[in-house]
Amino acid sequence: MNRISIKDVEPEAYKAMLGLENYTGNSAISPLLRELIKIRASQINGCAYCIDMHTQEALKIGETQRRIFALSGWKESPLFSEKERMVLQLTEEVTLISAGGVSDETYNNVVQAFGEVVLAQLIMQVIVINSWNRIAVSTKQVFE
Repeated sequence: MNRISIKDVEPEAYKAMLGLENYTGNSAISPLLRELIKIRASQINGCAYCIDMHTQEALKIGETQRRIFALSGWKESPLFSEKERMVLQLTEEVTLISAGGVSDETYNNVVQAFGEVVLAQLIMQVIVINSWNRIAVSTKQVFE
C-alpha cells in the first residue's frame, strides 16, 4: 500500500515546512555546514531519502566524498574542524534529545564559538532536518 504525500494531502503543512527550510537557508550557517548537519541527522534517523538528497547537494557545493564518507565516524576523524565538531555534537544531542538533551558543555561550547544568534539558527537547522526526516521516513519516501 502506498503512503500519503504530505505535500499533496496537507499542502499548507508542507508550505509551513518550506518556510522553515527557507529560514534556515538564509541563516548565517555556511551552506557546507548546513549540509553536514542535514546528512548527520539523517544518518541517525535512518532517512535514506534525505541522506541521498543532502550528500548530492553537499558534493555540488564543494564538499568532498572523503568527508561525507567519514561523517558517521566524525568523532574519530581528523577531517573535521573544532567548530564543525561542536556543531556535529549539537546535531547529535538535539536529534537524540530523549537520551539526555543538550549537555551544558555542548551548549556552552557552541554559544562561545558562534554566539547566541547562530546557536539559535543551528538548533533550528537541526529541528528542521529532523522534521523532514520524520516526514520522509513515516511516509516511506524513496529516491530514484
